Amino acid sequence: MKNWNAIVLATGLGCFISPALLFAQGSTQPDLKIDWSKTTFESKSTPTLQVVVNPMLLRGSKMHDGSFAALKMLGAEYVRYVPWLPYPKQAVAELEPPTKEKTSWEFKYIDPALEDFMKATEGHSVVMNFSTMPAWLWKTDKPVGYPEDPNQVFWNYTQGTELRDPTMKEAAEYYARLLSWYEKGGLTDENGKWHESGHHYKFAYWEVLNEVDIEHHWAPEAYTKFYDVVTSEMLKVDPDIRFMAVASAYPRMHGSMYEYFLNLRNHVPGTHLDFLSYHFYASPSESEPFEAMQYTFFDQADGFLATARYVEQMKHRLAPNMKTDLNELGVILPEDAKSNRIQVYKAKPEPEGYWNLAGAMYAYLYIEAAKLGIDVVGESQLVGYPTQYPSVSMMNYNTTEPNPRFWVLKLLKDNFGPGDHLVETAERNRDLAVQAFSTSKGKKLLVINKRSTSLELELPTNALATSKSYVAPSTKDGEPAIKTLHGANVQLEPFEVAVVQVK
Repeated sequence: MKNWNAIVLATGLGCFISPALLFAQGSTQPDLKIDWSKTTFESKSTPTLQVVVNPMLLRGSKMHDGSFAALKMLGAEYVRYVPWLPYPKQAVAELEPPTKEKTSWEFKYIDPALEDFMKATEGHSVVMNFSTMPAWLWKTDKPVGYPEDPNQVFWNYTQGTELRDPTMKEAAEYYARLLSWYEKGGLTDENGKWHESGHHYKFAYWEVLNEVDIEHHWAPEAYTKFYDVVTSEMLKVDPDIRFMAVASAYPRMHGSMYEYFLNLRNHVPGTHLDFLSYHFYASPSESEPFEAMQYTFFDQADGFLATARYVEQMKHRLAPNMKTDLNELGVILPEDAKSNRIQVYKAKPEPEGYWNLAGAMYAYLYIEAAKLGIDVVGESQLVGYPTQYPSVSMMNYNTTEPNPRFWVLKLLKDNFGPGDHLVETAERNRDLAVQAFSTSKGKKLLVINKRSTSLELELPTNALATSKSYVAPSTKDGEPAIKTLHGANVQLEPFEVAVVQVK
């Protein structure tokens, strides 16, 4: 009896077969083949990062100066800024409900870090995301408290699943006043009183909430209505601002949200649908040895990319003019959960080689996102440290210097971007990821060693190397190194990310 399943897979899904499988077993052809005359994709993809507010970014803290200096030196576009829920006083500007007698608008714990962020990103586009809403906007069994100390972590602030104002106007006005504070020099509170800020920033984008599948567990219908009401109110303050939406933590489990939100018929006519956003973190199991993570990270990344294809196809069908920002990409090690939740727990340090491996995974996601037509590819996050997702940090929280994850982003940002042509590339060695780019600065290869052993890449005669810039174990926490190359062979260290200039 014929194996009909095998026949269907071979014929119906041939377009999804890895290029590596195009090489016949035992073939004498070179491992790497490049056709510079054949553009497969024109890149739209901008590499960038997110900055999540925490005490280490406050003035006077250990990591403040080095982190903002690194951010300024990077000079990235679409940098996402997130004052987030573990520190209510650093994220929420009106912690108590207004009365006829007074309001509680207060920015003394919010403004300093934001001012330093805007200074470090001056001249570049930013994405604001004040995702943590005042708890009093929600129906809860009792009022939600918060620590008096602005630096004390508190994970239980975002309570409630139903807004107290079903029209959502109250919440929308909160966000409009917040935008006015930063763009219009101040805000007029609920009692008609003007509060001066002196700020006149111009934000390119505002993301409406964060990880709506987790924070308050939004239903598609409720979030879509909320988005429409909030963006309409904020456009009264700044008619030029554009918006990002959804920021799903688990996009593979959130299909109903995309199906509903992306359908233009479910929005008020004229609503701005500018950017869709969603996230991915590789997450090894607690008992997994580091040696296995080199496979886990890339396997889980491929699973996320399958989800991204599904989401992007849905977006192109329902809202073809929307762009996409993958604005949280990274790894969360099991130790982080213990470190975050158990204050007395002393987390184990990240395994040797971890930062290079995590950087290599991000570089791999950048290649694949460019093939999908993704507009923004955001690495998460600038600063993490024990008790605040240490394995996600792009800064060495012991030395306050950028770590290899940061330098991989810098390497990509300095060499690739929108307008590059990805040309037909096929590499037989599946332990490597290789993509040839035709850029305004010449022909380049982005090469990623996905494994913990040194490997050699043999180049074809139409791509002879002249130099490479690279991040590898030998570069430690230093900036990318540059090496002159001759001939057809490129030596790669474990988890190395290299940009090879070719002629």
